[in-house]
Amino acid sequence: METLAQIVSSIKYVVDSFGIPVSGETIPLKVIALLGVGIFLTFKLRFVQVRHLFHGFGVTTGKYDDPNEPGDVSHFQALTTALSATVGIGNIAGAAWAIHWGGPGALFWMWMTALLGMATKFSEVTLAQHYRQVKNKEDVGKYEGSVSGGPMYYIERGLGPNWRWMAIFFAVMLGSTAFLTGNAVQANTVADTVQSTFGVPNLVTGLVSAAIIAAVILGGITRIGKVTGILAPVMAGIYVVSALLIILFNIDKVLPAFGLIFTEAFNPTAGVAGTGIGAFLVTLNWGVNRGLFSNEAGQGSAPIAHAAAQTDEPVSEGVVGLIEPFIDTIVIVTMTALVIIMTGSWDARVATELTLDGGDISYIALDDRGAWEEGATPDEVRILDGVQQIAAGAVHFAWHDVAVSRFFTDVEQTRPFSGLLTPSAATAVSDDGTSYGVLYADAPEGGAPLTMLAFRRGLKPIGDFGHHIVLISVLLFGLSTAISWSYYGDRCAEYLFGSKAVTPYRLVYVGMHLMGALIAPAVAWDLGDIFLGIVILPNLLALVMLSGKLRELMDSYFERKPWIQNLEDHKQWVAEHKK
Repeated sequence: METLAQIVSSIKYVVDSFGIPVSGETIPLKVIALLGVGIFLTFKLRFVQVRHLFHGFGVTTGKYDDPNEPGDVSHFQALTTALSATVGIGNIAGAAWAIHWGGPGALFWMWMTALLGMATKFSEVTLAQHYRQVKNKEDVGKYEGSVSGGPMYYIERGLGPNWRWMAIFFAVMLGSTAFLTGNAVQANTVADTVQSTFGVPNLVTGLVSAAIIAAVILGGITRIGKVTGILAPVMAGIYVVSALLIILFNIDKVLPAFGLIFTEAFNPTAGVAGTGIGAFLVTLNWGVNRGLFSNEAGQGSAPIAHAAAQTDEPVSEGVVGLIEPFIDTIVIVTMTALVIIMTGSWDARVATELTLDGGDISYIALDDRGAWEEGATPDEVRILDGVQQIAAGAVHFAWHDVAVSRFFTDVEQTRPFSGLLTPSAATAVSDDGTSYGVLYADAPEGGAPLTMLAFRRGLKPIGDFGHHIVLISVLLFGLSTAISWSYYGDRCAEYLFGSKAVTPYRLVYVGMHLMGALIAPAVAWDLGDIFLGIVILPNLLALVMLSGKLRELMDSYFERKPWIQNLEDHKQWVAEHKK
């Protein structure tokens, strides 16, 4: 497992190294591409995300739906399927990790990614609808769906056959990303949260969640749409109401929290892990990274779900798509971050069980700036009276990339440990010869456990149950995200190999879900980031090249106002079916 972690970490370093060097730091290519294309489309489409946001909400209500139009699911089901893939682990764990590594200022850059991403999401959803492939429902199998769409289709059909190689490349990369970002990371976070809360082995949680995933996704997009149409609103509602209660309980801390966010965005001091110390680009990078993971704008995944919506007006689904980053990041991620910051959880140290063979361990050393960076695993670590005996420049034992200040052998932390910690054996042997596989210390939380801590603290005035709300949300978010992403992946498989590849893809997907539950959290997140950094590039290039067509479709739609006739058709259909 350690070898795999090192390989994945090295690949991620290479991917993130591509970019523009500025003041000793590198702005990764994916950050430049995402923000740059978002700015370009915002101006090209005349701030569509601001001018037509409320129209998007109107379309989502279903009052303009015409059941006779082509497609597999309603506007609302398409949105909830896409939201189930985006409103999830990124909102709970992703936002927490962004603050952990990049500091509170990372939230500001998540906002910017979302605001610009609304224009990007509108663009990719509109194009996915316009260039989608629609089959007669009699000509497809029960589980395949009659519609296929997404970047691979608008790259090939919009740019022409000479660009098919790029469409194929995108489909391969997104199909692989579905295995990891949309599947393995979800399974990993669910298993890690259940294990840390109840002590249930990851294998058991993985088997159960994989069985649930299989039961839903083998039923196809219709069943997926029905399940996510229920899960997404319920789980988002519970989570948002709980966060709002905490914000109300700490209303006096709202303005100071926003002040900290804006200050740290441009003049960062440090994330909890110290990686943001004085490094503006680190904070920006973490914000954009986790912003992309949160709302997926520019990634090209959500347009696949939106392409299945029942409509013959591509822009009507485009305005539904631009709602996603708003709900996901501007609303829900902000609530998560405010709860973490206002409750003082973001930089808190809490009593922690340090499992010496766990994936949350790392070894770090101070660099020339006084920030912590990852170092090589030492042969042994000498600990005296609970304190690491570290020479200048040597590595420290760390939990969630933060050096542990003092180790104990008991959960009450009354008996300091003295002896040798041997990483290769995952054991600590005291001076009296006693061997330990677990030590105890005050350490920071990260990811979903950090959000659990914040909700537990925040809801303390009315009971000790806040962490259970996050736990339930993690379970539901993780499962619904994996369910939705299976559809994205099988559309890629269908594009590449035909409809016969759909069922085999789904079976492999279930197996990858189980594997994701068993690997270390850092490996799962790094693998996801690697593929995210690559898969966005062909999609963003296509959006720029097809921006003229986008403007034409948008202008035509808002000049014709077809939703007025759709409203009448919808009323007539409702009246007929009431008889």
